[in-house]
Amino acid sequence: MSLTRDMLRSYRAPRRVLRARLGAGQREDHALMILMLACGLIFVAQLPRLAREAHFQPEIPLDARLGAALVGWLVIAPFMFYAIAGVSHLAARLAGGRGSWFGARMALFWALLATAPLWLLHGLVTGMIGPGPQRDLLGALLLAAFLFIWLSGLYEAETQAQDKEADRP
Repeated sequence: MSLTRDMLRSYRAPRRVLRARLGAGQREDHALMILMLACGLIFVAQLPRLAREAHFQPEIPLDARLGAALVGWLVIAPFMFYAIAGVSHLAARLAGGRGSWFGARMALFWALLATAPLWLLHGLVTGMIGPGPQRDLLGALLLAAFLFIWLSGLYEAETQAQDKEADRP
C-alpha cells in the first residue's frame, strides 16, 4: 500500500481505499501516524498565510504566529480529531452503523491526510494571492473533497462489520 497512491485513489474510490487500510488490522500506531502526518502537513500549509499576515501586521511577529500554529496543529488538533471521530461513530451508531471506534478514527484521519495536498495548495494560494474568489473556490473544493472522502470512509467503516456478519453461515 503506497501512501501517495492511496491518497490519489481516495478521490476516485474512497471506500475501497479505506477498506484496504482497515483490512491491515487495528493498529492504533498506524492511525496515530496518519493523523500526525496530516496535522504536520496542514501546519506546513499554514506557513505562507502566516508569513503574509506577519508582513502586513508586524505587531504580531512571525515566530509567535508559527509557535501558536505549531501548538494548535500538532498538540491540540489531534485531541480534537479524536473527539470528532468519537462523536461521528456515536452518530453512526444511532443511524444503525455497526463499525468500530477504530474504523471511525481511520475514516477521519485518512480523509485529513488524503486532502493534505489540497490544504497545501490552499495555503499557497492564501499566502501568495490573499483573500479573494480563488481562495474561496479552492476552500470550497477542499471542504467538498474532505467531506466526500470522510463520509464515504465512515460509511464503509460502519457497514463493514455488517458485511462480515452477512458472510457468516
